[in-house]
Amino acid sequence: MMDRITIRLPRQQVEMLEKLVEAGEFPTVSEAVRYSVRALLERHGNRVLREADQVSFNV
Repeated sequence: MMDRITIRLPRQQVEMLEKLVEAGEFPTVSEAVRYSVRALLERHGNRVLREADQVSFNV
């Protein structure tokens, strides 16, 4: 199951996402955003979790 969130983006970013869909890079704008979020979490998620664990142990 997927949860729904609402975000606000500058018009230029929305237009670029739409162009990616038109070019066939993604089936929908939502999928392009999901792809971007996955990439962000893969890149930064582990560091954030490690730092959160360190904070909880130091309290």
